[in-house]
Amino acid sequence: MLLSEPLRSFVEKAPVSVMTAAILERVFDPQTLERVFEENAQLQYTHELTFGQVVKIMSDVVYRATPSVNAWYATHGKELSVRRAAVYDKLNGLELPIGAALVRHSADTLLPCLQALPNPPAPLLTGYRVRVLDGNHLAGTEHRIFETRRLRAAVLPGQALVFYDPRYDLMDAIVPCENAHAQERSLLDQALALVAKDDCIVADRNFCTTGFLFGLRRRAAYFVIRQHSSTLHATLRGERRLVGADADGRNLYEQDLFLSEPATGETMTVRRVTIELLKPTQAGEMEIHILTNLPTTVNAFSVADLYARRWTIEAGFQQLTVDLECEIDTLGYPRAALFGFSVAVLAYNVVSLVKNALRAAWGEEYVAEKLSTYYVTLEVATVTPGLRIAVAAEVWSEFCTMSVPEFAALLLKLAQGIDKDKYAKHKRGPKKQAPKKTSGKRQKHHATAKLLAPSD
Repeated sequence: MLLSEPLRSFVEKAPVSVMTAAILERVFDPQTLERVFEENAQLQYTHELTFGQVVKIMSDVVYRATPSVNAWYATHGKELSVRRAAVYDKLNGLELPIGAALVRHSADTLLPCLQALPNPPAPLLTGYRVRVLDGNHLAGTEHRIFETRRLRAAVLPGQALVFYDPRYDLMDAIVPCENAHAQERSLLDQALALVAKDDCIVADRNFCTTGFLFGLRRRAAYFVIRQHSSTLHATLRGERRLVGADADGRNLYEQDLFLSEPATGETMTVRRVTIELLKPTQAGEMEIHILTNLPTTVNAFSVADLYARRWTIEAGFQQLTVDLECEIDTLGYPRAALFGFSVAVLAYNVVSLVKNALRAAWGEEYVAEKLSTYYVTLEVATVTPGLRIAVAAEVWSEFCTMSVPEFAALLLKLAQGIDKDKYAKHKRGPKKQAPKKTSGKRQKHHATAKLLAPSD
């Protein structure tokens, strides 16, 4: 198949785009997408515009193959049997569980492929699935909705809690919320429903509540969460014990903490790992306290290292915003904006599988230090339209019928054929000290040609 024309030309010149298109074809299996829609839709139904078509439209926007839904319709509208307004009506009405289910579908589809690649990443904590939990607020949208036009302030379409697997670089679940002003803690009951036995949840102190910690224990799960100063019913027990110093020279301490949940009468004792900082935080704190119910076989250094993994999700959020289009400012209605975010998370997972295939082919150092996600997504955005035109639909359908080992082997073969320099980062040198600038009060502008002209 890969040796047939015209796909062979793309394999030779743009293998990353072929990999991405093949993965998307596997994730966008029409029958599976319709099942995801039917099982999670509450009021919406399929009339002429299918859920699979909506997902593919949003995928093009997220990958920046087209600048907006409106631009997509201007180019491809004849492929649909509905008017432009019907596309927006469908987007604006998609219930939140549909987007959340789409993210879970992408993770369930791609995780077996990640695991089938050679030399998979080692587990961060043997016997547990480490998952980072954090919130992401969508940026303000354009004031296109009538009710927003009288406002100068930003209008925010919503937020989402995101579960992230740092081992496989996979965002495997989200909890979307239309109310951008809602406290993240109000979503924790929904987040608990997504936690499985032997999960180890890593989170910041905003998620350190009595109900959440005891809820995790009731689900036979574990936590590594920074202690909040005022959200727990807690009492310190015993003496604080010096464990030692970490690689950065910071002292680590351990102490038992007794927790109680007044609503149920439950109690538990957890370990509090304290990191003594070398310089204060922005809030002036010199210590960070991390709570965990992991067994003592997981020492304080491992607990501190797990908490440090929390920052990996921030890098993921940055890629969603910079490399992909997760915040579509032309979609003002909360449900449409949050669905766009869901498709962006799906796209992130697709790129993650591409990166893991490249890691299997070229090693961790290349992906971590040299690979530019920006150039990967840029190629996808520029090549995908031509790829779809040149390659027949029946060719792409073959990717859906491959077994997981066959598909993983194909991705590895494609990854081995890339030009590594094409996707390499271009690191800048050290910043030069900026020269002192004139105020500009007297002379408002200058002619560049005069500034560049040699002085007499």
